[in-house]
Amino acid sequence: MIKSMKRIYEDAKNICEKDPACRNVLEAIILYPGFHAIVFHRIAHFLYCKKLFFLARLISQLARHLTGIEIHPGAKIGKKLFIDHGMGIVIGETATIGDNCTIYHNSTLRRNRKR
Repeated sequence: MIKSMKRIYEDAKNICEKDPACRNVLEAIILYPGFHAIVFHRIAHFLYCKKLFFLARLISQLARHLTGIEIHPGAKIGKKLFIDHGMGIVIGETATIGDNCTIYHNSTLRRNRKR
């Protein structure tokens, strides 16, 4: 629990470091939809890994409606992802995002599956 709270704080602090318009961590936590999408994703991904697929997808869809950012619960996201102006971002089930990445609006990320 403490580890996940620390990771959420790191995500918010990262937003302040990368976005000159962000004045403090509290502002990032309250006002940034990219931050909200990441928090929802971390919850949904946890449930997805526990094979609670319906609940995980429900949370991801609620997050999509609230933020305009769609992240499949199966996507793997590293530390300190910054989603800037996130409207229209889609991150698919097979996507893997490393640490310290920035994604801008109208982006779709996925990995091709071998057939």
